[in-house]
Amino acid sequence: MQVPSNDMLGQHTMSDIMAVEVASHPHPWSEKTLASCIGGRYFNAALTHNDQLIGYYIAERAGPDYTLMNICVHPQSQGQGFAKLLMQSLISRCVTEHAENLFLEVRASNTRAIALYEKIGLAVMGRRKNYYPTADGKEDAILMGLQFTEQASQ
Repeated sequence: MQVPSNDMLGQHTMSDIMAVEVASHPHPWSEKTLASCIGGRYFNAALTHNDQLIGYYIAERAGPDYTLMNICVHPQSQGQGFAKLLMQSLISRCVTEHAENLFLEVRASNTRAIALYEKIGLAVMGRRKNYYPTADGKEDAILMGLQFTEQASQ
């Protein structure tokens, strides 16, 4: 496995980024939304294998709070620990930058992601009813968070 490269998503073509996005999500972000989240107040990490983009995350910092906005690993590369590697990279960055909290939302049906997030220390904080679109209507979002206050002060 490789170490994700911080803030390197913009080095990839939008078509490469969209290929991972569309393959990874049932309701992917639009190209315009993705482009607007590269740079500015957002930060990211890109994961490549043989110079091919296989995954990334996009996060946002608002004061002491960080929010994971999007994370994906191409389906051909899933099940190999790459999402965990991306999350560890994000958590490491949060600690280094003295974040107090990390927040995210995840589809209630995405049990693999929820299990990963719990395994690395995030806790369920709540639920947003009918938040995500589905083929049949809507599904809930699970709100999760991790507090760094104690870790960051050590």
